[in-house]
Amino acid sequence: MTSRLRSRFVVANGVRTHYSEVGDDGPVIVALHGGGAGSSGASGIGLLMEKLGDDFRVIAPDSIGGFGLTDPHAPAPHGLFSRVEHTADVIDALCLPKVTMFGNSQGAWAAAQYALLNPDRVEKIILVSSLTIAASLGIRQRSTEAGKALSEYDGSREGMRRILEALIIDRARITDRLIDERQAAATRPGALEAFRSFGRAVAATRTHPLFALQSDMTKSMPALTQAIPTIFIWGDSDTFALPETGREIEKRLPDCKFHWIAGAGHQAQTDKPDECARIVRDFLRP
Repeated sequence: MTSRLRSRFVVANGVRTHYSEVGDDGPVIVALHGGGAGSSGASGIGLLMEKLGDDFRVIAPDSIGGFGLTDPHAPAPHGLFSRVEHTADVIDALCLPKVTMFGNSQGAWAAAQYALLNPDRVEKIILVSSLTIAASLGIRQRSTEAGKALSEYDGSREGMRRILEALIIDRARITDRLIDERQAAATRPGALEAFRSFGRAVAATRTHPLFALQSDMTKSMPALTQAIPTIFIWGDSDTFALPETGREIEKRLPDCKFHWIAGAGHQAQTDKPDECARIVRDFLRP
């Protein structure tokens, strides 16, 4: 069975925020998309959400920073820390008392950071392929062509295609509709400027002495996965966050079970939505 995504808006602490949603009264999953240009809840996590709607209520907000259909003029002066604050505002605005956090890539870091700050609001955590978490654990990865495709996005449709080919292994998933939807989101008025400003803010926090201290997860991430049940999903064909990087994270998080998905890339939930849905259901089963 599949469920159709619903498009919704909510004002979260003054920010007009778009989110995609499936399901009704089931346990709530808040799903955070990755950080590539034009990313959104629907484009990054939509295929998996459709597989989960019969059993869960899944809410995937479009982040501040020029993503999806959320107001591109919303301030994000502290980069990812602002994204975590925005996530908290969305959860509060939707009156969600307790949730499971799901995050892919940059969204995985935001999901983990939200859980660290709000442990009483989080039931479980599901993370998917994240260089951002790797960096916060002190793990450095060699440069890749996939990383270059994301960092050199030039606002063109061909540039968007290159981004998606860096994230998704199954080329059949990279439809004209997906390219056009992400391209439209990335190039709507104010979005590209907001995206670049957000990237500069992320970089600035990494060298700021106090924000850098808060970004360091070498102690907090192992403690988090010990306190709150957590799993990591990683595509064994990921060309952006390499499997070798995931293996290094796996060594440092002994209380976090890793699921390696054959034939999946950075968006394992897009390449293999059925397999990821099975893993999520098994993990969240009472």
